[in-house]
Amino acid sequence: MQKRKLGNSGLEVSALGLGCMRMTFGDAPIGDRQEMLAFLRAAVDRGITFFDTAEVYGPFNNEELVGEALEPFRGQVVIATKFGFKHEPGFGPSPRSGLDSRPEQIKRVAEASLRRLHVEAIDLFYQHRVDPNVPIEDVAGAVKELIQEGKVKHFGLSEAGADIIRRAHAVQPVSAVQSEYSIWWRVVEEAVLPTCEALGIGFVPYSPLGRGYLTGKIDESQTFDSSDIRKGNPRFTPEAIRANRVVIHLLERIGADKGATPAQIALAWLLAQKPWIVPIPGSRRLERLDENMGAADIELTAHDLADIADAMSAITVVGDRY
Repeated sequence: MQKRKLGNSGLEVSALGLGCMRMTFGDAPIGDRQEMLAFLRAAVDRGITFFDTAEVYGPFNNEELVGEALEPFRGQVVIATKFGFKHEPGFGPSPRSGLDSRPEQIKRVAEASLRRLHVEAIDLFYQHRVDPNVPIEDVAGAVKELIQEGKVKHFGLSEAGADIIRRAHAVQPVSAVQSEYSIWWRVVEEAVLPTCEALGIGFVPYSPLGRGYLTGKIDESQTFDSSDIRKGNPRFTPEAIRANRVVIHLLERIGADKGATPAQIALAWLLAQKPWIVPIPGSRRLERLDENMGAADIELTAHDLADIADAMSAITVVGDRY
């Protein structure tokens, strides 16, 4: 697997990372624990060195899974995790329980994540979502203190706008920004990516395969369990699935010339945008992991990229992302 550096931070990772959320959260059925442990270790054997988790996934058990699986590879892999949600009494963080990026909460989360991940320092510590009640300077300052204490190595932001990125970076250099980005969701191109480029910050696209849609394997007959994050998502109604097939047809057409699948073209397109972009597709099966990794070997020419740009400019994607 090729390597990439996340901006000017010096943080080097595999060109494709692995999103681990769906191993314990947000999909049904979730992965069997022993199978997921073996899967994570097989990913390392195949050359993946960048793994993405968060305390809120589960909550807590995703970090525990990743920590146990990757403990034998300490120093060989990079683990990113996140802070930023309130802790409900007796339960733990929930995406619906509100935001909490107070400095004291950040430090509590860091200590707990260190234990669950079985590491001495968190490689990359993201603010999961911007907290409007806490100045970003205070957030960056708290992470800066953790870095000075040797408990965190790199600071990241998730779903942050350009102004927030600049303000945070002025206090503590931001190594990576993580946001949704794919061939059918490109809002970050307007201001976030130019800001990252100007400041030397790496960019980590999550949902690079459109929550699975861009694989071409989902059709309007698909049903989703109530625990699946796509249940009720506007882009996964039968009408939207049917209408957006035009995107899949484009990926299939480009892939036919490359001997590649729609998923591989979608990932290759992201890799071709900037050398400091590292997508983190989620996967739980080795055949899907191998398919995704094959994207790193696909070269899209300037003509291919122009062809895709022209085709996408004529396509109106149906359904909001949330």
